[in-house]
Amino acid sequence: MISVKNLTKYFGSFLALQNISFEIGKGEIVGFLGQNGAGKTTLMRILTTYLAPHSGEAFVGGLSVIKNPLDVRRKIGYLPEVPPLYPTMRVKDYLKFAAQLKEVPAKHQNGQVEGVLKECALEEVKGQLIGTLSKGYRQRVGLAQAIINDPEILILDEPTNGLDPVQILQVRNLIKNVEKKRTVILSTHVLSEIEQIAERVLILKSGKIIADDLISNLRKNQESLEEVFLRLVGYA
Repeated sequence: MISVKNLTKYFGSFLALQNISFEIGKGEIVGFLGQNGAGKTTLMRILTTYLAPHSGEAFVGGLSVIKNPLDVRRKIGYLPEVPPLYPTMRVKDYLKFAAQLKEVPAKHQNGQVEGVLKECALEEVKGQLIGTLSKGYRQRVGLAQAIINDPEILILDEPTNGLDPVQILQVRNLIKNVEKKRTVILSTHVLSEIEQIAERVLILKSGKIIADDLISNLRKNQESLEEVFLRLVGYA
């Protein structure tokens, strides 16, 4: 489903990704872990075609992110760390707009909008201005726009960042519900979140992959994922 081969990315003289390679199969749920600046967001932005690599290749559903960016975007749903929301639009109108942008056929748009409103528990606020919503509800709207085109692949960058404990639980449950029929990549600093959602982790440090395995295989002597992470990045 996703194939990355020798991917390298610079920002000026800064080497953000160094010769990254990995494969993600259909239906897998993979967590990207790493400290700030490790390369997680850069990697996600390349996979979603928002950034181009300097060298190497990345394929999503057999399509090159360099040669076929528009076709790749039709296969993915992306929730960046800051959701692309318009505060002066009403929730339902915004989702209809997102459906049009993502080229959902006109005859299916209303059905898709109603479907994601229900799936993301937004029916009671569908007529409200996005700017009046709590951050938790705004994250739900961001997740709804990510799945409005019924994508095969869902890429989530810090989906619960800045939420309170109740909101985190609500959004986490939403992610669990939508992940059941999709390949999911999830980046978060909340390691317990990765443990509850993902089966496999890919750990980056200074733009390099230092571990890529099932969480169960990385644990030693009943370690928590936090202990595994600290050991592998050199802070244990």
